Amino acid sequence: MDYRRVARSGQVPEGVVRRFFLDGVEIAVARWAGRVHAMSNYCTHLDCLLSSGHATEDGLLCSCHGSVFDYESGEPVTPPATRPIHVYPAREEGGEILVLLPPEAATADGPRRRRLDHGRREATG
Repeated sequence: MDYRRVARSGQVPEGVVRRFFLDGVEIAVARWAGRVHAMSNYCTHLDCLLSSGHATEDGLLCSCHGSVFDYESGEPVTPPATRPIHVYPAREEGGEILVLLPPEAATADGPRRRRLDHGRREATG
């Protein structure tokens, strides 16, 4: 496994969250206190896009219902979410943001209610 480029450093300014795709995996990349953080782009509460949220001092804020996720562990620090999100190692090198995705990320991450099974939407509920 190698770190892969997802963006130029300037594409994710301080306090901002952006959505990127890497090997078919949708990730949110945030910058807070000068550091970049990469994580799943889906809130574990109701699958809202975390890239629509905000980078805060406490963690990544989901704009739908206010859950906040710790940048390092992915653990929810503010409800209503109760399950962690996936976090991925990220670093900057030569003006680029690099992310390390484990092989299982393509199947383990993504929205629960929108996963496709042979071209059909899975039923939820």
